[in-house]
Amino acid sequence: MPAIYLFVYYDAGLYADFGISVYYILASVYGLFCWLRRNNSDDGAEADLKISVTPKAVYLPLVATFLGVFVVIGYILSRFTDSNVPWADAFTTALSIVAMWMLARKYVEQWLVWIAADVACTVLYVYKDLGFTGGLYMLYAVIAVFGYRKWRRLMN
Repeated sequence: MPAIYLFVYYDAGLYADFGISVYYILASVYGLFCWLRRNNSDDGAEADLKISVTPKAVYLPLVATFLGVFVVIGYILSRFTDSNVPWADAFTTALSIVAMWMLARKYVEQWLVWIAADVACTVLYVYKDLGFTGGLYMLYAVIAVFGYRKWRRLMN
């Protein structure tokens, strides 16, 4: 899907979303590597990456990453493109970058970030007259609610 949406986002002037599609393709490969890689457990045996709560020490770097990416992309889009929604585009992109990394690490709270990103994307896409895509992202938000609930159960 990210490869197909490269064309949709570019045509709609959603340049950060265009870029995030490239990121999704690359991050999917990284996530697959993380999920398939075996980690050494406390007893020295190999174990799969487990669903877990985001460590408290990770929150500050995640917020800083979100803010940094948001400001940089927002500035670039507002200064160097014809986008009429540069800051909204940057906001959804920055949230998605953080969520995708959290997903690769199997942090359960990634679902909450996806819900926020999907709802924001829904509003943005409807505003940009991309009704089908807006509906798709609202469906993603609903799926993310169920994903969060399931991962919480699996984690326990």
